[in-house]
Amino acid sequence: MIKKASIALLWLSWLISPVVLADNNLKLSSGQTVYVSIYSNVFSGPKEGPLDLSAILSVRNTDLHNSFTLLSATYFDTNGKKLMEYIPKPITLKPLESRHFTIKEKDKTGGIGANFIVKWESKKNISSPIVESIMLGVRYGQGISFICPGKVIVENSQ
Repeated sequence: MIKKASIALLWLSWLISPVVLADNNLKLSSGQTVYVSIYSNVFSGPKEGPLDLSAILSVRNTDLHNSFTLLSATYFDTNGKKLMEYIPKPITLKPLESRHFTIKEKDKTGGIGANFIVKWESKKNISSPIVESIMLGVRYGQGISFICPGKVIVENSQ
């Protein structure tokens, strides 16, 4: 009887925990500056040969009711040198809309320590967007892919 109760309690806690965690992570903001890592290549194998990667910067509006303005997505190389501004003029992202910006596999200008600085703002506090990068590469029929979440470095809450 005790074993069944323990299993039921464990099962129930497993079902409830994602909901509790989701509520604790709700972050409202009126704007942020976000740092996002980009890897143009990674090193692998016994000779540590570079594997070139393509990268996608993804910005997703997670708010169900409000838009926000994407002000900039600036690409920097390993040494912190500005390479390119991907948003020449502000873009409004409607609720649940997303934008992505691609760095091709053959583009090695950023190097292994490349990054984006993404800035956005809203007229009121909204659910913070997801800002992340996705890296993809293939060599000898083997694929590699991974995601790097953005890190908020400036918060502009009202």
